Amino acid sequence: MEDPRIVADRILANVDRVIIGKQHETRLALVCLISRGHLLIEDVPGVGKTMLARALAKSIGCTFQRIQFTPDLLPSDVTGISVFNQSTRDFEFRAGPIMAQVVLTDEINRATPKTQSSLLEAMEERQVTVDGVTHRTPDPFMVMATQNPIEYEGTFPLPEAQLDRFLLRVQLGYPSPTDEVLIMDAQQSRHPLEALEEVTNAAGVLELQEAVRGIYIDPLIKQYIVTLVNATRQHESVYLGASPRGSLALMRSTQALALLDGRDFVQPDDVKQLAFPTLGHRVLVSPGARVRSIDSAQVIEECLGRVPVPGARARGGG
Repeated sequence: MEDPRIVADRILANVDRVIIGKQHETRLALVCLISRGHLLIEDVPGVGKTMLARALAKSIGCTFQRIQFTPDLLPSDVTGISVFNQSTRDFEFRAGPIMAQVVLTDEINRATPKTQSSLLEAMEERQVTVDGVTHRTPDPFMVMATQNPIEYEGTFPLPEAQLDRFLLRVQLGYPSPTDEVLIMDAQQSRHPLEALEEVTNAAGVLELQEAVRGIYIDPLIKQYIVTLVNATRQHESVYLGASPRGSLALMRSTQALALLDGRDFVQPDDVKQLAFPTLGHRVLVSPGARVRSIDSAQVIEECLGRVPVPGARARGGG
């Protein structure tokens, strides 16, 4: 088996050829992939959300499908349908786009709640049920959803149950002026995505995912994560804190980050670095706190300040 870190570095370098100046966000996307999670990219149009999904799928040699969510999209347009075959006199399943390995659901909050809910089973249980028959999604499987946080007209906000199924939420943000010039240079003759080649395959991704599970996480780190998540539930400005799924997401993503950093153990700093990407969308601030301009980022920052950090043993000191 090839060194997992070498494979991961190769994927990151390949994606960075398309997504310029966003190395941190690209790392988070890879953390999400090798943690067997799903990614929510929340940002304004035109900053590269779709390109990130396409570049990642192309780099790992996985099948890719894009679903444009609109108010008239039906659940069957996502999961697939059963069609009667005249020759066999039986119904056969015609898979929908959700049965790809990397699925981009563009502007997910523009679909109705009924259509949004068609993703729930696939994201959590990695299967879809159509007409009482269950069909497994392929491995690896990842949903990358985008939404515009500015324009709310004609949208349907994602319910808590849907948000909770995303391992991470990231914002790409605008590029710096220097990076924006580099983007223009890179696309002057043709788009760099056209020349992008795969640097690993689905089997390589599955090996990375298995390697993540082998990263050691000290019991003190686990207790640190649980205490931090509990602090979000007890914070005076919070209406709804992070769920146990949030604890699991933080644990798994810190293991993936440790692997990318070339370590075989998790450090408390990994938890601090990933606390907001994993918990921010799971924490609902109370209406009174929103009036005082308090958001989930501030809540998590305060929780990190209140929870004691584990000692030397949890830092890999023995």
